[in-house]
Amino acid sequence: MRRRDRLTLIVLIAAIAACGLLVPGIGVAYFPRTDAGQFTISLKAPSGTRLEVTEKLVEQVEAICREVIEKDDFDIVVSNIGITADFSAIFNPNSAQHTATLLVSLKEHHRVGSYDYMQRVRERLRADMPHVSAFFQSGGLVDSVLNLGQPTPIDIQISGSDIKATHKTASELAARIRQLPGVSDVLVPQDMDYPAIRLDLDRKRIAELGLTPKEVTHNIITALMSNGLIAPTFWADPKSGNDYYLTVQYPDHHVKDFEMLRAIPIRGPGMEKSVRLDAVATLEPMLGPTEITHYQIRRIINLFVAPETEDVGLAMKGIERILAETKVPEGAKIDLRGSVGNMNASFKTFGLGLILAVVLVYLILVAQFQSFLDPFLILLAIPTGLIGVALMLWTTGTTLNVMSLMGVVMMMGIVVSNSILIVEFTRHLRQDGTPLREALITARRVRLRPILMTSLATLIGLAPMALALGAGSEAYAPLARAIIGGLGVSVVLTMFVVPAAYLIAHRRREPAAVPS
Repeated sequence: MRRRDRLTLIVLIAAIAACGLLVPGIGVAYFPRTDAGQFTISLKAPSGTRLEVTEKLVEQVEAICREVIEKDDFDIVVSNIGITADFSAIFNPNSAQHTATLLVSLKEHHRVGSYDYMQRVRERLRADMPHVSAFFQSGGLVDSVLNLGQPTPIDIQISGSDIKATHKTASELAARIRQLPGVSDVLVPQDMDYPAIRLDLDRKRIAELGLTPKEVTHNIITALMSNGLIAPTFWADPKSGNDYYLTVQYPDHHVKDFEMLRAIPIRGPGMEKSVRLDAVATLEPMLGPTEITHYQIRRIINLFVAPETEDVGLAMKGIERILAETKVPEGAKIDLRGSVGNMNASFKTFGLGLILAVVLVYLILVAQFQSFLDPFLILLAIPTGLIGVALMLWTTGTTLNVMSLMGVVMMMGIVVSNSILIVEFTRHLRQDGTPLREALITARRVRLRPILMTSLATLIGLAPMALALGAGSEAYAPLARAIIGGLGVSVVLTMFVVPAAYLIAHRRREPAAVPS
C-alpha cells in the first residue's frame, strides 16, 4: 500500500511536469477577442496618388468586400477617402489624399465571424491589389478601450529629433516584423515622401513692407484653407437664433498651379496695395511627412502591428527579439505601447496577488487546524486544478488572459474547499479513535457525494458560458473553461492525491498495532 501512495504522488508530479510542457503552447492575450460584427480597413496607395485615383481603388475594395462576404451577412460599407485641411481633419483617420478608411458592417445574425471575413478579404486584396497597403482592425469599442485608443494592441513608437532617421528605422522594423509568425498586418501610418511645398520667408523684405511673418502666414492660410483656422467667425440669426460658422476662402479652382500660388496677394494693416507672395517668400517643391505625431512633446513614428490571432504572445516573442537586435539612431528611442504593456503589468500584479492569496489561505488554515502540515496537504488540491486548467486551455485553443486568470482564482477556492472536506472529516474520525487508513477511506467515501453534487452543479451551470453560444459570450468563455477544466480534473485527482499525501505524512504518527 505504501508503494501505491508514493506512486500516486509520483504520478501527480509527472502530470504537473507534463502540463508544464503544454504551457508554452497556450496563447497569451490581455482580454478575449470578441466579434464586433464589423471591421475597418485602412488603405494606403503610393504617396502622391490623386484623390480620384484613390477613389477608384476604394471602389475596387468595396467590390471585393461584397464578393467575399455572403449576401445574407453583408450589411453596409462606408468609405472615407482623403482628407480636408480644416477642423474636420481632427476626427479623420486619413492623413492624405492617397489614404482611405473603409468601415464594413455585418448583419446582426451573421453566420460567419468578422475575423474570418477579415482574413478572406485580406487574402483577396493581397492577390488582386498588391500595390495597395491594407491594414485591418476590428473597429470595436472594447478593443479601442483596451488598446488605449490605438488601432492595435502592439504599438511600437520610435521617437527622435531626426524624423527621417526614425522613419527609416520604423520601415526597416516593419519589413522584418512582417516575416514573423503570428503577425497579420503591419502599418507605418506616416509617410515621408508626400509632395509638399517649402515656404522660406524673407524676413528683411517683410519688415521693410511693414508686415510680420505671422501676417504673411495668415494670408496664405486664409487663401488656401479659409480663415476658420486662425480667425473663426460666428453669426447668430436674429430670427431663428441659430449660430452659423462663417469663413472666407478663395474658390477651389482659383489656385490651380504653382504660378498662381506665387501670385497670392499679401496685405497687412495700413497697406494701400498688396504684394505678391513671391515678393516676400521663396517657394520650392519638396517631399515631406503626411503627418507629425507627438507623444509627450517628442515627435514619434508609429509602427502598428496586428496579431494574426488572439494570441499576442506569439508575435511579441519575435518582436522583442528584433527590437533587442535593432540599432537605433543617435538620440532616438524605441518604446512599446498599446495594451501589451498593460497586459504584462497586469499579469505580474496578478501573479503576485495569487501567491499572496495562497499564503493567506495557508495561514488561515494553520490557525483553524492548529497545524502546519494539514493546511499544506489541503493546498495540494491546487496543483491538480492547475493541471486541468492547462489541459482545457490547450485543448480548446483558449488564451491565458484576464478572464481565464479570474477563472483560475475561482477554481482554486472551490478545489480547496473540496480538499478541506476530506481532511477535516479524517481528523474527526482519528480523534474518535479510528485507524488512519480506515479514517481516510471512510472520509473519502462519505464526502464524495457532497463534493460531486457541488462540483457537478458548478460544471453544468458553466457549460453554456464555456460554449460561447450567445452574442459577446466570447469575453466570458475563458473564465468558464478555466473553472470547468480545473474543477473537473481536480475532483478526480483530489480524491486520490490528498488522501495519499495525508497517509504518507501521518503514517509515522500512527500508533503501532498491538499484537493479539
